[in-house]
Amino acid sequence: MTITYAVTGLPVAVIGGGPVGLAAAAHLLTRGLPVKLYEAGQTVGTNVLDWSHVRLFSPWRFNIDGASRSILREQGWQEPPPDDLPTGRELCDAYLAPLGTILMDRAIIETRAHVRSISRRGIDKVVSRNRASHLFALAVNAVSTGERIDLARAVIDASGTWQNPNPLGASGMPTPGELEATPFISYGIPDVLQVGRHQYAGKHTLVVGGGHSAATVLIDLARLAEADESTRITWAVRNQNLMRVFGGGEADQLPARGKLGSDLKQLIEARRLRVVTGFQPNVSTACITAFPWAGTLTRAR
Repeated sequence: MTITYAVTGLPVAVIGGGPVGLAAAAHLLTRGLPVKLYEAGQTVGTNVLDWSHVRLFSPWRFNIDGASRSILREQGWQEPPPDDLPTGRELCDAYLAPLGTILMDRAIIETRAHVRSISRRGIDKVVSRNRASHLFALAVNAVSTGERIDLARAVIDASGTWQNPNPLGASGMPTPGELEATPFISYGIPDVLQVGRHQYAGKHTLVVGGGHSAATVLIDLARLAEADESTRITWAVRNQNLMRVFGGGEADQLPARGKLGSDLKQLIEARRLRVVTGFQPNVSTACITAFPWAGTLTRAR
């Protein structure tokens, strides 16, 4: 392991090369502050590409950061139509990747660099006195250099939760049987209509979660069931009231978000999926065995 102790011109460390991390780096750059962005994946937007098939319900004008826009325009970037709704793939190709290329050319981004832990230089984790006066120390494991310690004047954690999804247990812990069943669990928003079609067609899928990601997966599964009537869907949520998930409908400030909720409500009214409310998988009757199905389980965010 190599240790870097140079303190002159120390950067602000940004962890994560997604939309938030890149925006943070852009703002620091425009303010004349040194910045170093660490991205664990092979390219910026790696996590976004995991849901590249999903279309956002927020248009381009809400997805482009102001400082990032200024940097891109200096390089002749053509901004997408402001009212269009991009997919995850389009968000990466038309915005994140060009911005990442510019910042990479300025030696601001290091990809395939995993920040394992963060502490304070020369202070162990039980010492609190004068802790804030010590520099940040980042334990970095990078493909290009191996393990090393980098110093920073400040740290912005924009790594997100995509690689650390919530477990199924209601107490914030894996429910009994969950770890053993991971081959049958997809966390997030799987592409059930294309890439993962063979995993879901003709199967019984249990979707757990009451957010927009769950709604997206449920609607896609319903479309899959139109082509294969043997496909069955169960939706489990902890709340007893589903109105929050349905959203504002036609009155929603984001029309596509309102339509998402309305479409889901119509599926339920048409009895095209089974709904289980008050779902609390935190006892011995684990969710992995609560429903007999020959298929897969999706834990949507």
